[in-house]
Amino acid sequence: MRNLKLSKAFTLMESGPVVLVTTHDGQKDNIMTISWTMVLDFTPLFAITTGEWNHSFAALRKNRECVIAVPTVDLLDKVVGIGTCSGADTDKFAKYKLTPARSKIVSAPLIRECLANIECKVVDFVRKHNIVVLEGVAACIDTARKEKRTVHAVGDGMFIVDGRKIDRRKMMAAKIPFGV
Repeated sequence: MRNLKLSKAFTLMESGPVVLVTTHDGQKDNIMTISWTMVLDFTPLFAITTGEWNHSFAALRKNRECVIAVPTVDLLDKVVGIGTCSGADTDKFAKYKLTPARSKIVSAPLIRECLANIECKVVDFVRKHNIVVLEGVAACIDTARKEKRTVHAVGDGMFIVDGRKIDRRKMMAAKIPFGV
């Protein structure tokens, strides 16, 4: 084995899918790209890392709700574009030709072009680490969508695309929550 710069160690573990997080500030919708996500529990609890540097953070803090939209590989250029401009001066839905759709519970919109959308309420802010803890309150998936592969940021401008799935459900049956 050869040494790896410690400053690159995070690229070995940044594994969650890149997601789009939508917010609504009372007047307009916005989208931010988030690559640091984590599943906390089966209940469902999630965490994202964001803070004051993202224009959407003010709406997230004020309204304490958002939508986590899961894009697929065919949307990668839009996802990267969304992450490289600010909602302070850009209507990202218009610029990237994405369709906002009405959510069931929260005021933030779903993104129709995404594979799945999870409506969430903020349940905690861990300020020291810029972690936002979210509880899923509704979810939907587009089962008719042909492209289902998500993308994962390595953290250095490179991405990994999901590959084939390997089934070990029988081996793990005792550990899989009921109904999953």
